[in-house]
Amino acid sequence: MSKINEILAYARQQKCSDVHISEGENIKLRKDGNLFDYFEPIDASLSNLMIESIIPEYLIEAFQHRRDLDFVYVDDQNMRYRVNIFRQQYKVCAAIRVINEEILSIEQLNLPPVLKELAMAPNGLVLITGPTGSGKSTSLAAIIDYINEHRSCHILTVEDPVEYVYKQKQALIHQREIGADVSGFDEALRSAMREDPDVILVGEMRDYETMSAAITLAETGHLVFSTLHTIGAAKTIDRIIDVFPSEKQEQIRMQLSGVINAVITQTLLPKADGTGRIAGFEIMIGTDAIKNLIRKKEIHQIDSVIQTGKSVGMQSLNFSLAQLVRERKVLIQDAQKVVKDLNEFNQFL
Repeated sequence: MSKINEILAYARQQKCSDVHISEGENIKLRKDGNLFDYFEPIDASLSNLMIESIIPEYLIEAFQHRRDLDFVYVDDQNMRYRVNIFRQQYKVCAAIRVINEEILSIEQLNLPPVLKELAMAPNGLVLITGPTGSGKSTSLAAIIDYINEHRSCHILTVEDPVEYVYKQKQALIHQREIGADVSGFDEALRSAMREDPDVILVGEMRDYETMSAAITLAETGHLVFSTLHTIGAAKTIDRIIDVFPSEKQEQIRMQLSGVINAVITQTLLPKADGTGRIAGFEIMIGTDAIKNLIRKKEIHQIDSVIQTGKSVGMQSLNFSLAQLVRERKVLIQDAQKVVKDLNEFNQFL
């Protein structure tokens, strides 16, 4: 146990985001998006012992049945890590995400100010989207903590696993972990109706049941936040609708158009000065025009409405990236790797 704590402490000290432990391979650390070797080789048998030593007792049986595991590990310094354990080629591996002990504020993360307005909405659905490792969980934590500071309400989170642990301020907060506190997202969201929440955080909308429950909760007067592994508002809307059976897609289209408050897509880029990473954002606000496009199946026109919606807080990813380049916060060659339309990006520059 002490060896893995030593490795994790080193990763945290070096401001790494992830640690990868693979049987028979060098330990890899990820910093600012790049992988590099841990300075000390680790024997394959020790790798297995380290991985097995951090598995919670309630998951031992699942591990023995060769299931993938997701959980949070807390080290001897009370620092938290999100862990995924899996097998490949009959070997055990672990991907460990370093969770910051401090929940950074919206200002500290340079998140769009419109998120404060979205946090104070009485109801509706707000989605934070982006690729794996783009900082969605960190952004959501900042939003939830902003609500915690400014609203006297009941916040209920359903996560797999619980990453950030909130200290109660103005809000009453309950955090339910899949596996430890409840068997699945669908069960947790069904019972949420009877738990008197005002704000609900759904760690991830993974499937038909979770999406349906989240949208229904937003319809019934709750403010719901969640994440999706999609890039762009239009693709996010399409993805949600396409998950449903064809006979239910028209119904969910109407429901979604009625509850959507915003879709925020974020992507991380290296800072120009080499001191870390910074996020670029696409922001879609659920205006009447946007909701009308969803109802009429004209999702392809959402990007055009985002372009003209600056007055209500909307912005395209290309605009955001161009702004970061103009402010010399990121290098143009790094921005060009993630732009959606190079010609449009160059026009913004």
